[in-house]
Amino acid sequence: MGKNLKLKSFRAAKDMSQKDLAEATGVTRQTINAIENGDYNPSVNLCIAICKVLGKTLDQIFWEDDGNANE
Repeated sequence: MGKNLKLKSFRAAKDMSQKDLAEATGVTRQTINAIENGDYNPSVNLCIAICKVLGKTLDQIFWEDDGNANE
């Protein structure tokens, strides 16, 4: 699992700090930092909470594009 640059980008686009997103989803800032750095694999419930706050889908934030997707 690599860094989640999409999460960081969408969070920044909403002008939210890691602390803001953490408070909105009920976790610590360190948890958001670890997810963005690829050091922590969040639960499905946390992923859904993050998506709701950022107004994005699970696919948009958490799907890793392997370059072979048939879109």
